[in-house]
Amino acid sequence: MAFKPNYNQQRAERNRAKEQKKKEKLLRQEEEVARRKGMLGDESADEETLEGESPDAVPADTTVPTGSDVTGDSPEKRD
Repeated sequence: MAFKPNYNQQRAERNRAKEQKKKEKLLRQEEEVARRKGMLGDESADEETLEGESPDAVPADTTVPTGSDVTGDSPEKRD
């Protein structure tokens, strides 16, 4: 014969699961806030380290497409 159900134990397990889920959700939210604040902080830190350079400046080793390459079409699509 099966055991008699222990409703108090089942309820305690459900409550523990709820609390764990709440803690995980709160932790995720705090991490997202920290990530967003970190991104904002990184942008201001980058501007300080450039020392007068324009934020739109292109590094010397970067190639900039010109002419028909600007559209991004491959030669096959341009025919």
